[in-house]
Amino acid sequence: MAFSGIAPGRVSRFRLIVLGLIALLPSFLMRPCYRVLFRYRIGKRVRFGFSIIDARDCVIEDDVEIGHFNVVLGVEKLTLGDHVRIGHLNIIRGGDEVRIGRYSDIIRLNEINSIPDPEVVNPVDPTLIIGPGTIITTGHKIDFTDRVEIGRRAIIGGRNSSLWTHNRQRTQPISIGDYAYVGSEIRMAPGASVPPRCIVGIGSVIVGKINAEGWLIAGVPAKPVKELSAEDRFLVERKTRPDLPDDL
Repeated sequence: MAFSGIAPGRVSRFRLIVLGLIALLPSFLMRPCYRVLFRYRIGKRVRFGFSIIDARDCVIEDDVEIGHFNVVLGVEKLTLGDHVRIGHLNIIRGGDEVRIGRYSDIIRLNEINSIPDPEVVNPVDPTLIIGPGTIITTGHKIDFTDRVEIGRRAIIGGRNSSLWTHNRQRTQPISIGDYAYVGSEIRMAPGASVPPRCIVGIGSVIVGKINAEGWLIAGVPAKPVKELSAEDRFLVERKTRPDLPDDL
C-alpha cells in the first residue's frame, strides 16, 4: 500500500517517519523502497544521500545524484531530469509542481519555498521550472508562491540572491531567460523578469520586466547599462557543465 494520502503542502507525521527511515538506507535499498511504498518512478543509476524526498507524484530520471541533508517536503509533483545533481543542505518545500531540467545543478544551502494556502487576492500558480543545464549555486532564496521559470543554461551564481513572487496579498510570476547570468546579492521583486543572454550585476534590484536581450543589467532599480561584447556573449553562452550534451 502506497503512502500517498497527503494534502497539498502538508505531510503526515507517519509519512515523515517512514521517509526518514528510508533516508538511512543505502541507495540500492532506497530506490525499491521509494518505488514500492510511495510509487515513485526512479530511473537507473540514481544515487541518494541522507535526504528526505517527499512528493505526491515523483519522477526521477536516470543518473540523478542527490547528496546529504536535503529536504524535499510537501511537493505535489516533482520531476528531476536525467543527470540532475542536487548537492547538500538544500530545502525545496511546497508547490503544485517542481520541474528541474536535465543536467541542472542545485549546489548547496539553497532555500526554495512555496507558501501553502497563501492569503492573496489573485489566482496563483505555485510552479517552479528550472531549465536544462541551469545552475543554482549557494545560499539563494527562491519563493515560488507564484510561478518562477528559469530558462536553459542560466546561472544564479555567487551567493545570497532572492527571488520573491509575493507581496502582502498579491503575487506575480518571475522569469529568467536562457543563458542569463544572475550574480550575487540580486533581488527580484514580484513580476520581475530578466531577458535571455544577459548579465545581472552584483547587488542589483529588479522590479519589473526588462526587455534588453544581450545587455549588462545593473543598479537599484536595475536597468540596461551596456550591450555585451562578443567576448561577453561567448562567456554567457558557454557550457554550464563539461558533460552537457551539445543539443542543450
